[in-house]
Amino acid sequence: MPSSVVAHMSYDAGTRTLRIIFVSGMIYDYQDVPETVYMAMKQSGSKGTYLNKYIKGHYSFKKIK
Repeated sequence: MPSSVVAHMSYDAGTRTLRIIFVSGMIYDYQDVPETVYMAMKQSGSKGTYLNKYIKGHYSFKKIK
């Protein structure tokens, strides 16, 4: 099911970086995210809810755009 908040996400296992591209066009890299968290988000019914509950406030991030 498409998300109304998250347009795309990708994960770099080498750097443990989760990149979130929002529908608004903003891009954030969340750092030191375990692959299990990425996989759980991928399988989540609501990407936005998962992001707010398990990622924001738990991992440092960099705004890319």
